[in-house]
Amino acid sequence: MVILPGYRLNIIVHSENLFLTIDQGGHASRALIWDSRGCVIAKAEVEIQTLHPKPGWVEHLPQEMVASIRTSIDEALSQLGQDTQPITAAGMATQRSSIVCWNKKTGEPLSNIISWQDRRAHPWLGQFSNHAASIHEKTGLFLTAYYGASKLRWCLDHLSEVSKALEAGNLAFGPLASYLVNRLTTEHPHTIDPANASRTLLWNVNNKDWDPELLALFDIPLAALPQCVPSRHNYGHIQCGDHQVPLTVLMGDQPAALFARGQPSADTAYVNIGTGAFVQRVLGRKPGYSPTLLTGIAFQGKKNTTYVLEGTVNGAGSALEAIEQELGIDAKQAQGLAPQWLSQSSNPPLFLNGISGLGSPYWTPDFESRFLYKDGDEAEDWGKIVAVIESIIFLLYVNLKNMKAWSPEPSKIILSGGLGNLDGLCQRLADLTTYIVHRPQESEATARGTAFLVAQQNHSWQEQEPTRQFTPNNNPALKARYNDWSTAMEAALNP
Repeated sequence: MVILPGYRLNIIVHSENLFLTIDQGGHASRALIWDSRGCVIAKAEVEIQTLHPKPGWVEHLPQEMVASIRTSIDEALSQLGQDTQPITAAGMATQRSSIVCWNKKTGEPLSNIISWQDRRAHPWLGQFSNHAASIHEKTGLFLTAYYGASKLRWCLDHLSEVSKALEAGNLAFGPLASYLVNRLTTEHPHTIDPANASRTLLWNVNNKDWDPELLALFDIPLAALPQCVPSRHNYGHIQCGDHQVPLTVLMGDQPAALFARGQPSADTAYVNIGTGAFVQRVLGRKPGYSPTLLTGIAFQGKKNTTYVLEGTVNGAGSALEAIEQELGIDAKQAQGLAPQWLSQSSNPPLFLNGISGLGSPYWTPDFESRFLYKDGDEAEDWGKIVAVIESIIFLLYVNLKNMKAWSPEPSKIILSGGLGNLDGLCQRLADLTTYIVHRPQESEATARGTAFLVAQQNHSWQEQEPTRQFTPNNNPALKARYNDWSTAMEAALNP
């Protein structure tokens, strides 16, 4: 566990309401404290380990993750002055599709956290291929091992402590968010929100609850799953210093990012690039059936529900990390040099990006990643890094094109996430899509969106103006590389 330094970001008005957000991501846990205008006044981050016990396996340590969140909260609180108001409310956003098992009586974990990136149960899922269409209609998801059902079933079949707890009536399991709520709150409930529940292949997007037929299909016991409640709910209280703070909002990381600038707009495409990359379009109605894209619920309040159409690129930051390790490039050095590499590269190779499996619209979990070189000449290492970055852009573009049948043409793209800080990435995305790309000042959109929903300050919330707009340029070389990449992808998928 590595604690990254926090810092005081603003002079605090003592009489203001303050709000805590917890952003639990694939690399770190973050705690941020906000004022009622939407300004960050304290912030802390604690890195977490990612384990790869076997090829295709991706795990985190449950107790380490809980400790990382508590440490980040304590560090953020320590940056506040003694005379400041107690925190009014808290919200949490987490990785979706990750799961964990624990003892409902003792709270002790019975498994590691199995990450959304984990594909160990892919062969097991093959037996359900005849049910893929009905599963997609009910859940808005595709039959892949990224989602929770196969991970939960794997734990029941392969971890003796899990099966014993089930027999004894002591098993609790479900999305990562349900475990974190259980361990962080003093009430220790077993509850879950729609955005996280919907990434299990067990939750019916139409009924907004666990689906009995899907539970029977995958042989998942209902008694061990959390109770489904709205995104805005009384989840319990988190101990923050001498005060107990109500946890009032729970949601997934990508849905939270939609609300970073207030209520999301139907005429905007929202792109968030972190470990994976995601493009989302908000719909004012139930999205219905999409043959290549994900559909679901981003947020459910007491009166209104926000539906979303989503495309996913599994290999973004994770792809860069994998290729950097393969090439022996230091990650921090690559991060510092990436802007220069993007500006100097005029003809990089192509990269067919199947890191962590090929997501939408192709849905091929065992796709083999590969570089393609012009005239057979292998590129320098920095050119390969540029090729990986361009592959992320190409995959996002494919998803945006697929969305045209289900949502109106967007007027702009709002881009967030760590990789969004690369100007060369933003400009290429604008050039290829022909949409203006807005990059807001606050690149960590998940935490800001969660804060907006916790604060419920629709009128006084301070909207951060973009620090940079990227206007599309005519870039025939990039478009030619995309066409070559698209042709190569089709050939690789249909040999």
